[in-house]
Amino acid sequence: MTPELHTIPGHRAVETLVAKLRRRQVVGSREAALETALVLRQVVSKARFSNIQQLITVIREVGRRLAEAQPKEHSVGNTVRRVLHNVREEYNSATKGSAAASRNVYSISKFVLQGQPRKHTANAAKSDARITLKENDADDPDSFARALKPVLMEAIQDVLDELETVYDNVSKNAKDHIHSDEIILTIGHSKTVEAFLKSAGHYRNYTVIVAETAPSYQGHEMARSLSASGISTFLVPDSSIFAIMSRVNKVILGAHAILANGGLFAISGSLLAATAARAHSTPVVVCAGQFKLTPLWNLYHEHGALDFADPSSVLGFEEGKLVERVDVVNPYYDYVGPELVDVFITNDGDHPPSSVYRYVPFAPLYMPDPCADGRGTS
Repeated sequence: MTPELHTIPGHRAVETLVAKLRRRQVVGSREAALETALVLRQVVSKARFSNIQQLITVIREVGRRLAEAQPKEHSVGNTVRRVLHNVREEYNSATKGSAAASRNVYSISKFVLQGQPRKHTANAAKSDARITLKENDADDPDSFARALKPVLMEAIQDVLDELETVYDNVSKNAKDHIHSDEIILTIGHSKTVEAFLKSAGHYRNYTVIVAETAPSYQGHEMARSLSASGISTFLVPDSSIFAIMSRVNKVILGAHAILANGGLFAISGSLLAATAARAHSTPVVVCAGQFKLTPLWNLYHEHGALDFADPSSVLGFEEGKLVERVDVVNPYYDYVGPELVDVFITNDGDHPPSSVYRYVPFAPLYMPDPCADGRGTS
């Protein structure tokens, strides 16, 4: 039975985040993922449950509400799946680990790995002391939650730590992908790409061409940031992308979400840059944290899953009669197909688009479990 949201401890924090997502006060994959993990940590810390299935049901309901509030923020569902995976993993290790430790099976390999028998005994005793789980205890219904919550808090903290260090982990090998005297083209202002380029700037001298990304003009902020870090930077209008592509050595893009088929949603204009790069046989590199890998496939029309921004930034009401005669569409994201991408650089290594499906929703990142937003992960 699915619990009502108002009966879940910490529901006020959930409703607050739901309102922020609907009003677009939380924008961006990383910010949405961080807020989701913080809310789930608060819910788990206050939840009362006597077995693991009750806790999983609560987390699923919270994840469903958050995903429905803003379906375009795929990192919300990804974070919920990751937390569910960690919860199951901690529960399985807690319940099955005690039985394995109690058998005290010794071997030469274990002796070599674990050291002296005295240390082994101490570790076994510590493990036995930690694992005291009894589900559906009629005498003390809260005993199961009290015993399991400490390790669950650590598991959720692992997710938060990964999100907080994702920029550093993605950019740690930047010098291996960018070489001296190269000309790099990027579009928009992706913080992951910014960290990647700045990291390579410590080892290589290269030039970055930034497309201004109208009508949001996020490229202006990216160009200022890179120039302030001592990187040779040029700002160009979007209409010049195809003309200058013959001089570009590499295109580096950010991603809003990476789908299981190897395609991605990226800032509007990314499809233009990727298509121009394909025409000139220029490699396209996508920098993104692994939390953006989503088990969803682009099953609809290429424009069906896009988000749309305010059309007044393209054609304002001051245009008068022209506004009444035209329909203005201002897509916020482009769908870039897997055939236009050469490699994904994540905090867990480099992956070609053809192998992305191996990492979502299967091991080690996600469990093959119904998505928190009600859709399957197949």
